[in-house]
Amino acid sequence: MAIDASLASWISLSQIPGLGNEGLRRLLRAFGSPESVLAAPASALSKHVKAAVAQAISSGPREPAIESVAAWLDDPLNCVLTIADPDYPQALLNIADPPLLLYVKGRTDLLNAQSLAVVGSRNSSAQGLRNAEAFALSISDAELCIVSGMAHGIDAAAHLGGLQGKGSSVAVVGTGLDKVYPAANRELAHRLAQYGTIISEFPLGTPPLSANFPRRNRIISGLSLGCLVVEASLQSGSLITARMALEQGREVFAIPGSIHSPQSRGCHALIKQGAKLVETAQDVLEELGCRTRGGAGRAAPEHPLFVHLGFDPLDAESLSQRSGLTIAELSAILLQLELDGHIASLPGGLYQRIT
Repeated sequence: MAIDASLASWISLSQIPGLGNEGLRRLLRAFGSPESVLAAPASALSKHVKAAVAQAISSGPREPAIESVAAWLDDPLNCVLTIADPDYPQALLNIADPPLLLYVKGRTDLLNAQSLAVVGSRNSSAQGLRNAEAFALSISDAELCIVSGMAHGIDAAAHLGGLQGKGSSVAVVGTGLDKVYPAANRELAHRLAQYGTIISEFPLGTPPLSANFPRRNRIISGLSLGCLVVEASLQSGSLITARMALEQGREVFAIPGSIHSPQSRGCHALIKQGAKLVETAQDVLEELGCRTRGGAGRAAPEHPLFVHLGFDPLDAESLSQRSGLTIAELSAILLQLELDGHIASLPGGLYQRIT
């Protein structure tokens, strides 16, 4: 696909080492357009950026990068948006460091839909995964788009829930869009490209560098009305997204969990700091001024063992003492409950009920 001169100029400038968003913004304020920046002599450019950067710009367009993007744009699902394009997400214009260039795969209309970020731990529990998908589905059915980062765990579950609802889902990734990371999410990426959207500010070919993932979090929160943290340890990157959401004036929500679970401590810390504790998707929707479409789902039938098995992890011996059942009797019941998706077996011989 042929690329017009304006987009070619944007792509060339995005490839300049050491320039960055802020440097390019200074040059655009000084020269007016990407084409004018590329046409300026190094002596004029060096008044606004470092001499090495000015010299790199004045050396001419980055033809290999332009050709690579042109070939990528042959796929009708792909496009590139600049900050000057009408389809550029308007919500990002109000954050401190909006990306100047966005690579997009999928539906561009979702970039300006009302959205909610749903994030959490990569090392999530079975209950956390179930919560993420269920909350995302309910919120998507209320016609809010679900935004997340396509990581393992909570992110992937949130995208799955969003894709099942009316609002669909947007993934913001930390690599070039010609790569899928993590590779295990290749099928999810295919579904997002077909029915949702995947976006990145990083040029094609960018590998999964660790510094890119915290940086992309400002886009996840920036696209959204609020940020729901489903499950997170105190070291989770999802807390970075929550902090950025607060800095951007967005609402922050957190789902509480067991006081014994390390994966709940990040959520509990957020709640202590003022995040809104939520127990249902309706709590989020009401806070955002939305309402669910349709009635509540049917409650699952209660198994008699659930009287003794709460939502905190419990070992089989303790459950035997509580229920009066032998270990052998319990093993058969627990296996069936796990196969039916009502409980999860955890490391250390523990079991946990799943809502």
